Amino acid sequence: MVFGDLFLDDVRRYREQSLEGTGILPMFPLWGRATDAVARQVLDLGFRALITCVDLSQAPADLAGRNFDSALLDELSRGIDPCGENGEFHTVVVSGPGFTRPLDVFVGETVEREGFVFADVCLRAG
Repeated sequence: MVFGDLFLDDVRRYREQSLEGTGILPMFPLWGRATDAVARQVLDLGFRALITCVDLSQAPADLAGRNFDSALLDELSRGIDPCGENGEFHTVVVSGPGFTRPLDVFVGETVEREGFVFADVCLRAG
């Protein structure tokens, strides 16, 4: 099973322990890479993502619903990991290599709850 974790040892240990004895080998191909380089490479490869969740203790609310793109990376404040590796934000990928076609989505309702901001990413009908 392939994980996109980059540097959180406790998360890696948890995944390894959870899979122990299952016959599933955990793999971490991005482990130890610089997150700013990984974020830019993801974009260069043609992936498109939207930010779906923001931890308000680590990042500003206005990131919710934004495209994960070069402009966003250029604007991130110091202390916000470009890949959200510390849980600052979470994304959903809607297009890129391996997709038959891009998902036709729009950002719906955005709500704040229990210290987080959540942006609905909805599929268009049709």
